[in-house]
Amino acid sequence: MKRKTLALIVLLSLGAPACSNAPTGDAVPPDSLEQRASYALGFSAGQSLSAQGTEIDIDQLVAGLRAALAGEEGRMTADEMQATMMVFQQMMAAEETARTASAGTANKAAGDAFLAENANKPRVVVLDSGLQYEVLTEGDGASAVLSDEITAHYEGRLIDGTVFDSSIEKGIPMTIELSVLVPGFIEGIKLMKVGSKYRLFIPGELGYGARGGGAMIGPNTTLIFDVELLAINGQS
Repeated sequence: MKRKTLALIVLLSLGAPACSNAPTGDAVPPDSLEQRASYALGFSAGQSLSAQGTEIDIDQLVAGLRAALAGEEGRMTADEMQATMMVFQQMMAAEETARTASAGTANKAAGDAFLAENANKPRVVVLDSGLQYEVLTEGDGASAVLSDEITAHYEGRLIDGTVFDSSIEKGIPMTIELSVLVPGFIEGIKLMKVGSKYRLFIPGELGYGARGGGAMIGPNTTLIFDVELLAINGQS
């Protein structure tokens, strides 16, 4: 395993997005290009480490950077740094696993409560899988099978109403093989005929599961999709 030091984390964090907040307090705004680049590097590194919930000793971080940039001998041997970083990364991974598990438990509880209430609505159909759906418009075209490529408009929301993705907002419907979608979406689409518009209520286990689907879709998150099946490609 290659040696990974905090200095490497700092350098890699250049790729992290930085906020455009103005300097605060008594800090002197950077003037020269070198100063601005140095500040941007440090600020971006701080954001990256903060987002990971990583506790860092700033004094030691700066001391390590100064020593490395000056070509001085480190206070730790290369082997000690490598061993330390391995333990540190394992600790970070364990903490992230714990945070994900906690969020997953909370998301599942919220989703289960939502679906239990939603199931009582008169137009909502509940399937054995746990998928719920509501027919908004019933089409009269063909139905899709797993191997089909479909074209559809959709809007995905969280149970609090937050929109996390929408082909309608983009103005371009998605064209995709049905088989690559999440299980609840596949099951819902297969119920539809071309020209139909359904609202799908997808429990976490039929969505992105315990891993989640990025920043907005946490582990075990229940999803709501409004889906309009426009075409099954290759069919007339």
